[in-house]
Amino acid sequence: MNRPAGPPGGTGAALVGGPFSLTDQDGRRVSERDFLGKYMLVFFGFTYCPDICPTELQVMMAALEKIGPAAERITPVFITVDPERDTPEVLKSYVGNFGPGLQGLTGTAEDIAAVAKAYRVHYAKAANPAAPDDYLMDHTSIIYLMGPDGRFVRHFPYTTDAGKLAEGLEEALASSL
Repeated sequence: MNRPAGPPGGTGAALVGGPFSLTDQDGRRVSERDFLGKYMLVFFGFTYCPDICPTELQVMMAALEKIGPAAERITPVFITVDPERDTPEVLKSYVGNFGPGLQGLTGTAEDIAAVAKAYRVHYAKAANPAAPDDYLMDHTSIIYLMGPDGRFVRHFPYTTDAGKLAEGLEEALASSL
């Protein structure tokens, strides 16, 4: 039986993540290279999200608080899937609600499409015909942990609580020592 070839190099590594160029909440262009040397804890969502996004960001920040000083090795990152509404100014106000260090990233529709494709994130506008400006976004609800080298380490599914996320982060950090 013929099987398709695995990932390049045969490492079995997940093909998640990769190069991106986005704008942070302070209006600066950043890329994946700006995050090298630290782990990135990445979540895709949007600021108008009524429940899942704020809940997941709270879980991320609570988990980082639980691991104490080790959290300094991790940069939490929120990437919008709604660049139409989530400007740098909107993101700055939004991420400020969750605690220090959370980075908010946006860009053009093309920028967001490229980073979403690299992370294998699905997103789509859920239109509201009665009020075209009042829409939600369907999107993948996974937290990604990327290594200091920018490579995928592991993911945490929606409903992972702060305690389990903290444990997973501590395991990843310990295995890199």
